[in-house]
Amino acid sequence: MNLFVDTSVWSLALRRDAPSDVPEVVVLTNALECGAVFTTGLVLQELLQGFAGPKARRGIVERFAALPSVVPQRVDHISAAELRNASRRRGVQLGTIDALLAQICIHHRLVMLSTDRDFARVAETSGLRVWKGR
Repeated sequence: MNLFVDTSVWSLALRRDAPSDVPEVVVLTNALECGAVFTTGLVLQELLQGFAGPKARRGIVERFAALPSVVPQRVDHISAAELRNASRRRGVQLGTIDALLAQICIHHRLVMLSTDRDFARVAETSGLRVWKGR
């Protein structure tokens, strides 16, 4: 299974005081050993904006350099807007970045690993596949 790991999981995994028994963090750790983790520049940017200091920055940049990165195309942005609008009509408030991340997963057939339950709600009515471990 190829995973796309959302910022919410990376944030938990990279915190110094992170509990090691969070299911999503365990899945991320195991997937990293298999080389089945994908990312995109937006996730890297969100992480760098949330962590302070050059040492944290350097560690994050180095970790992400080893991961395959998916670059969104014009069609992904168009489809993400459609996905966001459709979600809003169903009562799910999906942010612009989250809509793009969901569309990247749909387009590249990646499974979303996230602690954000909005992705699970979007998956109910779209082609998004979300990791369900609970």
